[in-house]
Amino acid sequence: MAFEFLEPLDDTFSGYIETLPEQSLGKKALMHFSSGLPDVGEVSIAIIGVLDNRGAGNGENKSVCLNYIREQFYALYPGNWDKTIVDLGNIPAGNTVQDTYYVVKTIVEELVKNKIIPLIIGGSQDITYAMYRGYDRLEQMVNLVTIDSKFDFGKENQDISAESYLTHIIVDEPNNLFNYSNIGYQTYFNSQEEIDLIEKLYFDAYRLGDVIANATIAEPVFRDADIVSLDMQSVKSGDSGNFVNFLPNGFNGKEICTLARYAGISDKVTCFGIFNHQGTKQESLLLAQVLWYFIEGVHYRSNEYPFDTKDNYMKYIVPMDDEEVVFYKSDKTDRWWIEVPFITGVNNKLKRNTLLPCTYDDYLGACDSGFPERLWKAQRKNII
Repeated sequence: MAFEFLEPLDDTFSGYIETLPEQSLGKKALMHFSSGLPDVGEVSIAIIGVLDNRGAGNGENKSVCLNYIREQFYALYPGNWDKTIVDLGNIPAGNTVQDTYYVVKTIVEELVKNKIIPLIIGGSQDITYAMYRGYDRLEQMVNLVTIDSKFDFGKENQDISAESYLTHIIVDEPNNLFNYSNIGYQTYFNSQEEIDLIEKLYFDAYRLGDVIANATIAEPVFRDADIVSLDMQSVKSGDSGNFVNFLPNGFNGKEICTLARYAGISDKVTCFGIFNHQGTKQESLLLAQVLWYFIEGVHYRSNEYPFDTKDNYMKYIVPMDDEEVVFYKSDKTDRWWIEVPFITGVNNKLKRNTLLPCTYDDYLGACDSGFPERLWKAQRKNII
């Protein structure tokens, strides 16, 4: 049983829950105490803590504190939600970091297979690698989105860490990665070689300033994601309260909550993780609100993906030089998709025509004879 590795919440935490108002999240959520695991049969979202941050560097497993985060989160009030939340407790640090990865992988696989969204609170961001490996036996290609000031590339022979896990996701077998997107990178934290590599691999990256100027450019990116990994060091210290590692620039509190909500609204996102926080009282309130906004987004999903029928979508065909580009617009939400055609006679990663989220501006650009960059990249990633 995948859940046998989980460590229950401290029984003293139940005393804190008892002090909360009846309408609070703490009184609505199911929780794993020493008395046993709750029934997860009707659960939509499962919160799991990972008490391992050895990937942050220096090889030591510093204490990971999630108590303040849970206290702040469960003291909040839910919206008009119909999603059931369970807190499964914590994954303790294994004898080796590989042991921790194995448990995270096993639990993510079990939950996703049963249509429960794992909401992982780390720990160091290398746990993202274990989340990704949880899809190995689910027979699907995976799209990963990170909200991060850095790309976290490392040398191919470098051990997995919070600053090198992406390289291992790209090169390690089995290779299930179809696309990687970064939201909010800061150029001075990334070498030009890394920025060039993103382009060479046809991945997507959006600079911090561009996302701050127009956060809606990130919405289609999340709409196509399976896994979202948030590095709390992408938030500036003035808003996060992280003064252990001072960060003068980054997203503010409102912006990071907006991005979390976009991730939650996506019908495709099946795993969400938050990493590289300090676990302090100052930072915990913002992190709790990020969790809240993600869960609210899940509640407001429109269930437009995958399409059961195209009856509720307007089809737009744009003639190009030697082909037609097909767009779909939802009558329900006014969101747009572009069709990625299946190419016969070559080895495709995607085994059928598929739909790629896009924006109205992509459609307008195609009407003005500009071939959509999203489609161009998708076609090149699709061919092995």
